Amino acid sequence: MNTVLVTSTGESTGKTAITLALGVLAKERGLDVGYMKPKGTRLQSSTGKTLDEDPMLARELLDIDAEMHQLEPVVYSPTFIQGAVRGKENAEELSEVISHHFEDISAGKDLMLVEGGGSYRTGGIVDLTDGDVANLLDAEVILVADYQHPSDLDDVVAAVEDIGPDRLAGVVFNRVSDAVYDELETEIAPFLEARGVPVLGVVPTEKDLAGVTVEELANELGADFATDAPTDAFVERFLVGAMGGDAALRYFRRTKNAAVITGGDRANIQRAALEAPGVKCIILTGGHRPVGAVIGKAEQKGVPVLLVNGDTLSVTDRAEDIVSTGRTRDERTVNRMRDLLYEHADIDAIIGDIEPSGDDAVDGDDE
Repeated sequence: MNTVLVTSTGESTGKTAITLALGVLAKERGLDVGYMKPKGTRLQSSTGKTLDEDPMLARELLDIDAEMHQLEPVVYSPTFIQGAVRGKENAEELSEVISHHFEDISAGKDLMLVEGGGSYRTGGIVDLTDGDVANLLDAEVILVADYQHPSDLDDVVAAVEDIGPDRLAGVVFNRVSDAVYDELETEIAPFLEARGVPVLGVVPTEKDLAGVTVEELANELGADFATDAPTDAFVERFLVGAMGGDAALRYFRRTKNAAVITGGDRANIQRAALEAPGVKCIILTGGHRPVGAVIGKAEQKGVPVLLVNGDTLSVTDRAEDIVSTGRTRDERTVNRMRDLLYEHADIDAIIGDIEPSGDDAVDGDDE
């Protein structure tokens, strides 16, 4: 059995989508695939319990026959962290629990995929960083990283040193923009490989994985629409309008695929946002409706205006969380990531060039 732990240099790098897409690719080869996320970090309340959404999605997409407490032995919640700080959590006992459940759910598997926490450092307070977990479960490690400029290599090198070269199988760069794609392949990858760090994939940015649509954002925020305008544009980032009109216009014009969040009574900010081509929607806080002239201009330009209760700061926090975590949490996204990995990554090197152990062997070159 091969065991592969997928970790990342930071949060929201696409780690979940990559982990599950690797599982889909392995199942297509006829492999019996298992999954585990030892530290649940993306938590929500479900049926009276706090659980991580990622194992729930993995169980559905990969047809995993295991209970949630096995897939997610440690619920890495704020309460858990406080308990660890106060000495109420025992690192050795936690390791034993993870090992026990791993042994149960990995029985008979060809490949075990282990998803790391928020980043490779998560879990350090109880000696359960992703590097520690890899040693515990004897796993090879795939490091997922973003790349926008050369200084990002510092994060990659630091993660490699923490994980250890003997554990690291290689790095997969995800969401690489066209502007730096060639540089990454021709300069950065050779630089890392000369240091003994294999680059196993350079996955380009994909528009429909790089944000959420205005409609999806509105649904998640519980927003009402003040306009009749298209809602299929993608939003990748948020701008808070809290300055004067002229300064706001200069600020808004420097970005793209953005939503402007401002008070419903800030008509000057709203007008400035409508003059910036990169603004895809306006989110108005405080429960205030905009003046009729703003609605009319927004509809003329095809820019949706959303109405949300709550203050600007809290709405911004909620919106950023939706964009940063909501892009990799459904079957459509995982299947698209599967295609991207098939085209842009060395799958054999990542999951191991192994043959199915059961009766479901298939030819992996059917495509």
